[in-house]
Amino acid sequence: MSEPVAPKIERESTALLLGVLSAVERDSRVTQRSMSSELGVALGLANAVLKRCVRKGLIKISTAPLNRYAYYLTPSGFSEKARLTSEYLRASFDLFRKARSQYAEIFGRFAARGLKRIVLVGASELAEAALLSAREANVEIVALVDASKVGEAHIGFAIAGGLAGIAVPFDAVVLCSMRDPQGAYLQSLDEAAALGLEASRVAGPALLRLRAPASTGAENAA
Repeated sequence: MSEPVAPKIERESTALLLGVLSAVERDSRVTQRSMSSELGVALGLANAVLKRCVRKGLIKISTAPLNRYAYYLTPSGFSEKARLTSEYLRASFDLFRKARSQYAEIFGRFAARGLKRIVLVGASELAEAALLSAREANVEIVALVDASKVGEAHIGFAIAGGLAGIAVPFDAVVLCSMRDPQGAYLQSLDEAAALGLEASRVAGPALLRLRAPASTGAENAA
């Protein structure tokens, strides 16, 4: 069953608000542009959340040299950051536990078909859950793909830019992308097809709410 939309939106909102408060706490002269880049959101959204924090009395603004602004957490801001941290960690634990279960189900289906060499797509915290589930399901993670992080390392793998760039043989592809899961899924289907892999060898957990294109025979349509 797919994850309800409301809890997902609520968790993302909590993470964004916590990110803004944390950025201000680390550096009072942080810019809205650098904040938006760090959090991976549009500049306008970062500005809107920052203004909301000011209105709620969580952040105060003072003028800095060179016509810039400095941002500071108020006592209420520190208290809210602590509360949000606790809330986010609890939500993250629930997400991790759900992800472990759903990846175990996917790997079990693949293993039953003899598909045991798996490529993960998406260098996210979900990849960590997938790696742990794979170790318990008698399948092997052989590579990690993420076009936005090529050359970096995550969960012990050098990140590749696409399926075509993977030098070792693999049997199936599993999605872990959180930023644009549907886009990553469709891209993976195209890349897999180009390599001669049928769509049923590309799958992702229900919590990503993936939608399989019509008539692909994909493993899942969350």
